[in-house]
Amino acid sequence: MTQVKEAVDAYAPELAWGTGRLVLDRPRVMGIVNVTPDSFSDGGRYLEPQAALDQAFRLAEEGAAIIDVGGESTRPGAAGVDADEEMRRVVPVIERLAADLQVPVSVDTSRPEIMRAATAAGAVMVNDVRALGLPGALEAVLEADCALCLMHMQGTPATMQDNPHYGNVVEEVCDFLEARADACVDAGVPPDHIVLDPGFGFGKTREHNLVLLRQLGGLLDLGYPLLVGLSRKSIIGSVTRVDTDGRLAGSLAAATLAGWLGASIIRAHDVHATVQALAVMHATRREEKEEEGSHV
Repeated sequence: MTQVKEAVDAYAPELAWGTGRLVLDRPRVMGIVNVTPDSFSDGGRYLEPQAALDQAFRLAEEGAAIIDVGGESTRPGAAGVDADEEMRRVVPVIERLAADLQVPVSVDTSRPEIMRAATAAGAVMVNDVRALGLPGALEAVLEADCALCLMHMQGTPATMQDNPHYGNVVEEVCDFLEARADACVDAGVPPDHIVLDPGFGFGKTREHNLVLLRQLGGLLDLGYPLLVGLSRKSIIGSVTRVDTDGRLAGSLAAATLAGWLGASIIRAHDVHATVQALAVMHATRREEKEEEGSHV
């Protein structure tokens, strides 16, 4: 029997790690810092450590509630990097941010050795596109007592957009995330350390992405907060017919929809604008709920 019921019962509007907490009483923004030469949107801009640090501090000033640092591109068709190179890219940046930044730091990685090094350097969250699927990843998270994001992906970054297929994309994403969350809870991860990501753009066509967004609320039945990453992605470009640098308006629309439909964390490149959009959304929804309550 799965432990989803226990997770639902234990769920509170926060994401926890060690002695820390991120309150999720409203949608929070996760700022993206890619320390890579080949990420789909900002590859090469923050490859140098000082550029990455400057960007992280800028995003925190703009209102990011957490900073996500990644050293390996997971864009469609991306080639992998070896562990030593990924380590070289991310650990010094995380170490400096953890010492000087006032908001928590997440590491975007699938490798257990990077998880251990990054959490030892001060990261309080692991954001894994492979949902702790590599050998040793779950053990690394347990040792660190960190928060974690479990994401759905069909295939691998190198192959995921090669004709992805689902019978029912929402059901299959839910089933996968439920199974991975259960495995973590069964191993000893506290339920309030877990956030789930449906993986927009990771092994999904335009229609799959739109269906997932439209039915995002159904994933809340799993009992965990949701993290959504739609910023500047190809789904935005396919709808708006603009290139990556012109996708701000579309990204804000998607972020606002995701927040309205129940996402707790929005992963974004354009933090300042996303924070504003979500503030308006949250105020509107709060007023709507208060108005409904006054008529009961």
